[in-house]
Amino acid sequence: MRTESQGRLLRIYLDETAKHEGRLLYEAVLELCRERGMAGATILRGVQGYGTDLRIHKAGVLRLSADLPMVIEIADVPERIDALLPALENLIGNGLITIEAIRMIRLTPDD
Repeated sequence: MRTESQGRLLRIYLDETAKHEGRLLYEAVLELCRERGMAGATILRGVQGYGTDLRIHKAGVLRLSADLPMVIEIADVPERIDALLPALENLIGNGLITIEAIRMIRLTPDD
């Protein structure tokens, strides 16, 4: 079955080692999304990037696990993204959030 709706894609840009109350921040964000039943959330690890400090974060031959850039993508209907935003702002502290309109197409098995 195919259903289509308008949605929002929220992206959070942060450092891999960022923490919230001793826990990795990207894990805390993913758990918050799961608890709230968001339609989908994915964590992506970047190869290279920089943030507010303008310091380049990159993986190298000698450093397989570095402080790499992370992107968390969260997709849902506009109302649910808007409701999630205040909780994310309190959780993140230092990072960048972008939001854009998207067209969502859900594909599910026919019953």
